[in-house]
Amino acid sequence: MNMDFVPKWIAWEVTRRCNLSCVHCRSASTTNSFDTAFDTDEARKLLDDIAAFSAPVIVLSGGEPLLRADLFEIASHGTKLGLRMCIATNGFLVTDDVCGKMKEAGIKMVSMSLDGSDAGTHDNFRGQPGAFDGVVRAASLFNKHGIEFLINSSFTKRNQKEIPEVMKLAKSLGAKAWYMFMIVPTGRGEGIMSELISKEDYEELLKWHYETEKHESEILMRPTCAPHYYRIVPQMNKLAEEGDKLERRTLKFSTGGSKGCLAGQVICLITAEGEVYPCSYFPHSAGNVKKTPFKEIWEGAPLFHELRDFKKYKGKCGVCEYINVCGGCRARADAVYGDYLQEEPFCNYTPARMRKDKAGKD
Repeated sequence: MNMDFVPKWIAWEVTRRCNLSCVHCRSASTTNSFDTAFDTDEARKLLDDIAAFSAPVIVLSGGEPLLRADLFEIASHGTKLGLRMCIATNGFLVTDDVCGKMKEAGIKMVSMSLDGSDAGTHDNFRGQPGAFDGVVRAASLFNKHGIEFLINSSFTKRNQKEIPEVMKLAKSLGAKAWYMFMIVPTGRGEGIMSELISKEDYEELLKWHYETEKHESEILMRPTCAPHYYRIVPQMNKLAEEGDKLERRTLKFSTGGSKGCLAGQVICLITAEGEVYPCSYFPHSAGNVKKTPFKEIWEGAPLFHELRDFKKYKGKCGVCEYINVCGGCRARADAVYGDYLQEEPFCNYTPARMRKDKAGKD
């Protein structure tokens, strides 16, 4: 097995049903969505299959995973196998009883979403009055029961001005980490394509993140679905001169970051039907775990092999000196261009080779 491409993080859509109707939902989930193709025994067997091959973090996701009655049976089984089991929830259904079951099942981390600094913005984003209060209440319960949690925040033009305040709120709620998500327009997100943050603002927000993260010691910060952050960091740190060979898997920045797009390289998503996607926002299947063992899909799928071969990348990404640390968001390229090997559509950097070629023509 190529140790550069070992699965380290797997999101598993244990149900697609959800009690909210978020504007950017990658799976367009509702209460009436498809539930799952896995009963409890099949769910256990899938975890057995994964654990026999590797020991990734498993995020039980959705939809809203707390709608699944046997969620904690599944989580307990994964814990017994030695897997690091986590849950991604919108927080609305968290109670004292739920917290007790999380602890009993060995849940190591819970992630929640917070997309505004107040109820008006967050509830608008989530399509449900009371969603903001649900997050605040859940955070209080997690603190009460000693359950660690992190906050994911997704941004578009409608809420990008609130980014600093959302980060401060996440910290005040007691989150161990805050992940700034730059939206990939899949699922219902296709309907808000016009709301995507411009590439110019995108660049400035990532620079803001870098400067803020440098001085932040109370909460871990990480931009997500923003691979060109790992081009911006060495640029701002003056660690890389143009033309330097940067190794995506070994370079560590002073911020603690590692690398850019991880899709199909160290992460993937398993859908409610069993399809294996390169990441949560990349709706192309590499195979189905109900038909093919996970190990065979991970190691043999042509889709994954393409994503791991940077020489196949096109446009600016294909000639960029930062290809090994960034790579551009493959899911966003697919969503915007219909070609996951195309250049990152929301990067405004011009590679040194292209600048040199242009200067030679002038």
